[in-house]
Amino acid sequence: MTDDAIGNLRTEYSLRTLDESSVHPDPFAQFDRWFKEAMTIRSREPNAMVLATATREGKPSARVVLMKGFDERGFLFFTNYESRKSAELRENPNAALLFHWSELEREVRLEGPVERASHAESEEYFRSRPRETQLGAWASRQSEVIPDRTVLEQNVAELKDRFGDGPIPLPPFWGGFRLRPHVFEFWQGRPNRLHDRIRYILDGRSWVIERLSP
Repeated sequence: MTDDAIGNLRTEYSLRTLDESSVHPDPFAQFDRWFKEAMTIRSREPNAMVLATATREGKPSARVVLMKGFDERGFLFFTNYESRKSAELRENPNAALLFHWSELEREVRLEGPVERASHAESEEYFRSRPRETQLGAWASRQSEVIPDRTVLEQNVAELKDRFGDGPIPLPPFWGGFRLRPHVFEFWQGRPNRLHDRIRYILDGRSWVIERLSP
C-alpha cells in the first residue's frame, strides 16, 4: 500500500465528548459505564484488551488477551504460566492494558503491577470453560516452538484418551493474573484530532483526576 493510500485512511471522530465534570470519581465505576455501553452496542469482543509486558531489561512485547472479570482488586485474565508473557511478568511485574472500542470511538488505558490470581479463582474459571478448550489448555505448551500443527492434534487425541469422560483438572501450569491499576486513562475521539483524555492517578488511597492534552 502506498503512503498516499495510507494517508487517506482518515477517521473523523464526532460521536461523544468527555469532560472532567461528567466522569465518575471512581475510575472502576467509570470503566464499568463504558464497558456496559460497549456490550450494549454488541461490540465484537468488548473484553478484548492488549496486554503489554516487558523483560527485566525493558524489552517490550504486546498481544491481545481477554478480560475475564474486573472489580476494585483489578482486571483478570488467564494464560499459560510457562508462556512468554508469564515469563516477562515474573521478571517485571509491571504491565499495561489497552481496550479499544472503535464503534464508540473510545479507548481505555491502564497501568499497574500484576499478580497471580488465587488457585481457587483459576480452578473456578477453568471448570467453566468448554471441554474442548480445557483440553486445548493441556495440549499447548504456549510459546514453545513446534514442528507443525499435527503435534497439537496428537496431544489433544492423547488427552481425550487419558481423561476419558471424566472431569479435566486444572493444569498446574495454567491460571490467572490480575492487573491492579494505578493509572487509568479514558480517551474519547474528537474532531480534528483534539481528543478528550481524562487520566486518573492513584495517590495513596484516593484518585486524582486530570485532563491531558491530546
